Amino acid sequence: MKITISTFVRLFAILLWVSTYNTSVNAQGLATPRVSPPAELKQTIGLTDITINYSRPKVKRDGQDRTGKIWGSAAWYGFIDAGGSKVPWRAGANENTLITFSDDVSIEGKPLKAGKYGLYAALGEDGNATLIFSNKTDAWGSFGYQESDDALRVNVPIKDHHFVNPLTYDFVDLGNDFGVLALTWEKKQIAFTIKVDVQDAVLANFRHQLHGEVGKTWQGPNAAAAYCAQNNFNHKEALEWVEQSIKLEKTAGNMGTKAQLLYQTGDKHAAFATTDQLAEMSNNAQLNGLGYQMLQIGEMEKAVEYFQLNVERNPKDANVYDSLGEAYMMKGDKKKAIKTLKKALSLNPADNVKQNSMANLKKMGVDWKESH
Repeated sequence: MKITISTFVRLFAILLWVSTYNTSVNAQGLATPRVSPPAELKQTIGLTDITINYSRPKVKRDGQDRTGKIWGSAAWYGFIDAGGSKVPWRAGANENTLITFSDDVSIEGKPLKAGKYGLYAALGEDGNATLIFSNKTDAWGSFGYQESDDALRVNVPIKDHHFVNPLTYDFVDLGNDFGVLALTWEKKQIAFTIKVDVQDAVLANFRHQLHGEVGKTWQGPNAAAAYCAQNNFNHKEALEWVEQSIKLEKTAGNMGTKAQLLYQTGDKHAAFATTDQLAEMSNNAQLNGLGYQMLQIGEMEKAVEYFQLNVERNPKDANVYDSLGEAYMMKGDKKKAIKTLKKALSLNPADNVKQNSMANLKKMGVDWKESH
């Protein structure tokens, strides 16, 4: 009988599967070491958990060096004929490689739903690879692969890399909302970008948690609202959360969050009405901080107003005069700024306050050392 090359490849693949399978199960339940040991890689991006389960074949094993013989052989090109089906490489060894996402993601810009997928690679001799995310997750290697199970395919380049003996998956780059996952083996690397929608994941988590115990204290809904304020989004829902927090307990923290959210929506009148209430309940440090927040957003009149209130409450504190003097200077009222900063220096200030007052006076042409 004449045996064609494709028939030989298919028979070889089946025999290899049978021998590997028997090696792992014919020990009557005894655990035996695998030539290609299993591994697991976990990474969280934002709030999304990503897990890779795979086996790690080696280039050099049992005294044999397969360098230069991996790609196109152990990691075969395209789809080979196995048992009548055309199958891609399993992107690992033993059971098929699995990748799990706890939330929806995008792979190389293409959307993929949360879940577990079999990961395959159809390698091209032209230096490119098609990565396949399959809904089939219980296959041994590539056996049982069917194109109809594909959830997603993306094309990426195969790049040259320094030598790596055991096949390795690793995140070679990470950001707040993305990660670059790479398969590296022998002298090649295949990498692809995974992006997550951090804000959607965070909001979904907030909504879930606020229905539980965390939503029964003022800190929980305020923390959710404050995150939205810090990132300047989701204002309507965030204002609902901060009102929930205030209803539980009115604090400087949640009143500050409410004011920030209102200011971001453009409702300055309501925002300043809230900061006025906040000013009334603030201590020295909180009121000073509120004044500087007004300076940072360019609201000079409100900054001066709050610093003046702090001076009235704490007339012997050099620091509050220093802050008010700085506000006058930034507003352009040089005369009041000089007078107030000199007042700060007359109250035996701490070194940092003294240095700040003197530096600001010098900016306005007043050398404190020369005049005193």
